[in-house]
Amino acid sequence: MRNYFNALVDFLNQEVDDSEVYLASFYSEESDFCRFNQGKVRQAGTTKQAGLSVNLICKKRQALGELTVSFEVDADRNAILSLLKTLREQLEVLPVDPYILYSEDVNSTKVLVENELPPASKMVSDIIAAAEGLDLVGILAAGGVFSGFANSLGQRNWYQNFNFNFDYSIYLKTDKAVKSGYAGVKYSQKELENSIQSAARQLSYLKRDPIKIEPGKYKVFLAPAAVSELVGMLNWGGFGLKALKTKGSCLQKMYDGDLVLSDKVSLSEDTANGLAPGFTGAGYIKPDRIPMIARGKFTSPLVSPRSSKEFGEEQNGGEDFVSLDMAAGDLAQADALKELGTGVYINNLWYVNYSDRASCRMTGMTRFASFWVENGEIVAPLNVMRFDGSLFDILGKNLLAVTKERSMIPSASTYGSRSAASEKLPGILVKDFHFTL
Repeated sequence: MRNYFNALVDFLNQEVDDSEVYLASFYSEESDFCRFNQGKVRQAGTTKQAGLSVNLICKKRQALGELTVSFEVDADRNAILSLLKTLREQLEVLPVDPYILYSEDVNSTKVLVENELPPASKMVSDIIAAAEGLDLVGILAAGGVFSGFANSLGQRNWYQNFNFNFDYSIYLKTDKAVKSGYAGVKYSQKELENSIQSAARQLSYLKRDPIKIEPGKYKVFLAPAAVSELVGMLNWGGFGLKALKTKGSCLQKMYDGDLVLSDKVSLSEDTANGLAPGFTGAGYIKPDRIPMIARGKFTSPLVSPRSSKEFGEEQNGGEDFVSLDMAAGDLAQADALKELGTGVYINNLWYVNYSDRASCRMTGMTRFASFWVENGEIVAPLNVMRFDGSLFDILGKNLLAVTKERSMIPSASTYGSRSAASEKLPGILVKDFHFTL
């Protein structure tokens, strides 16, 4: 794949004249997909696709275009020529862009993560065996993801990674189900089996009659998947410098110094240990780690090249996190129910949205395998509840503990292509979590 990318770039170099600068980004995947229902294969297939985007810059103007490539270099050359023609025509009528910024230092890199995955057929067979007797529904996506960058200054960057993501639920009946997942870059049949067995044990509790609790504030434990639904909302303009400078960020109060979270909370963009490439579409190399919140205090925004030029701050990649890391705490996962005592165990959340962005207040629903707990023991499943609360409270004055163990949660998104985003998150113990109905 890398040789193919280099062949496309070599052709671009020939066709761009001295007055032009191009920035080219390449994406490709070779993925196996398998959809399961009732523990059996319902749909399977393989996807091989690639795309090339070209940003052409001339006389402080820029035009961006994208094309799907065919893996046939001769055919792709004609498509590239057509794209360059279109971009040049656009540059003739576009205004000067005052915020163009790209790396003029040539910093080429190459990261080749070896493929340690078994054949997809092996993973599928293991899933079928482990799910015997269970109504398991889910999607397995596995294979290689490739990213490249090149510019007319001579820089070339390449990143390849092989990973898998098995996102699944086990159903009891109607809306009674346990949602779980198993993902990573190294596959273990034993870990897969443990994941499914753990979900099946939770499913046994759903056979009990559900309990309805009154609206109010409760002590809760949020599993990593539920934490992901909450902190993932911070990517909606939370850390981006543009949103912060224009007073549109949900974290504005922290950025302005008016508010801090619990000192148990540290959030970082951890490029070095994530699944996304460490370079940007402007040719910059991302820092290995960007501490965004350190011990409850806002420390660094995420700054794109355009915002860097506009607001005079040093760029550090983009305005969204793609390799989020939340620091571990000192609560052992095995002691979570004991420390919860009496309250609610929340495995997952969904339909999360802002109810008041300025206050970082969110609302959403409990989803699948939420339980009422008494004296550290699961008593019964909980009927679906709606919550509403500020993340400033949940991760602030109401945060009681953070687990030692953390889960690596790759994005399950496959819209258009497999996402390279990932999160490494703990579970959290919180008081006064507000259920509204």
